[in-house]
Amino acid sequence: MITALVLLNVEPGRVRSLAEELLEIDGVTECYSVAGPYDLVAIVRVREHEQLSDLVTERIASCSGINATETLIAFRAFAKRDLGMVWDIGSE
Repeated sequence: MITALVLLNVEPGRVRSLAEELLEIDGVTECYSVAGPYDLVAIVRVREHEQLSDLVTERIASCSGINATETLIAFRAFAKRDLGMVWDIGSE
């Protein structure tokens, strides 16, 4: 499984709607609004590099309101605990 973080600069007022739109794309598993030089971070998980290329350059970059993207490919995941369980606390 290939995991990538796609950093996005978006037009003002489009953060929420773009995050929701990105989550509808197969392969985008999470989307965060963030502080700093970027507006959104999309977490992408695919099986092959070709899928990542198509996803970022054709599906994500073609969304209206995205000004720029930068993609970071993860080499390895490090975590003290199962992060999925941490995010699920209190969701019952």
